Amino acid sequence: MSGPRYALYYAPAVDSALWRFGCATLGYDAFTGEEIAFAVPPGCDVQLWPDRTAEPRRYGFHATLKAPFELANGRSEGELRAFARQIALGCTAVPLAGLKVTSLGRFVALTPAEPSPALQALAFGIVQAFEPFRAPLGQADRERRLASPLTPTERAHLDAYGYPYVGDAFRFHMTLTGALPQDEAPAIAAALTEAHACAVPAGPVSIDRLAVFRQDNRAGRFRIIDAFTLGR
Repeated sequence: MSGPRYALYYAPAVDSALWRFGCATLGYDAFTGEEIAFAVPPGCDVQLWPDRTAEPRRYGFHATLKAPFELANGRSEGELRAFARQIALGCTAVPLAGLKVTSLGRFVALTPAEPSPALQALAFGIVQAFEPFRAPLGQADRERRLASPLTPTERAHLDAYGYPYVGDAFRFHMTLTGALPQDEAPAIAAALTEAHACAVPAGPVSIDRLAVFRQDNRAGRFRIIDAFTLGR
């Protein structure tokens, strides 16, 4: 039986407007581990919204830095958390001009308003730093990843890091929906743009935190078990 999985994510401070917006959109607070009332965007179907957000709700509101993994043999959760504290201390927060609602294929997410090489470097540094804690990718997970069309570079990343979208293939995003029906996606993206503008003050955003998330089993949801401010 598989053990728990861990992930290194960016998650906003729990008292921030951004965190409240993301959690209310998904109907789940990964800090408390509790379901919360949905803030359904204007004009969206209240009855369908739980289904439209079911997939990202499993993970909690976040941006992936190092994708979920099981611990390597000989590694413990305590060691992982201590190492995350150490890594966060040596990292520098990355300022962004802001975040915008973006359609990425069939799902909707928040993405940086402008490209950030510093953010790309931060993410890849974290991917590489935590490699000693990652167990090899299981066959089922590998086959699931290979079911999506991958470039040769992405396949090489999958072999090296257990996840294809790292390095040059990384795109910072904070997912707000699952895969949407094509006829619904534009309207939902527009509604989320309005909801985000109303809930979160416009302006710069600092990617200044490293959170350790844990999923007890594949059927469960991820929860924050530790979070550290970068550079402190």
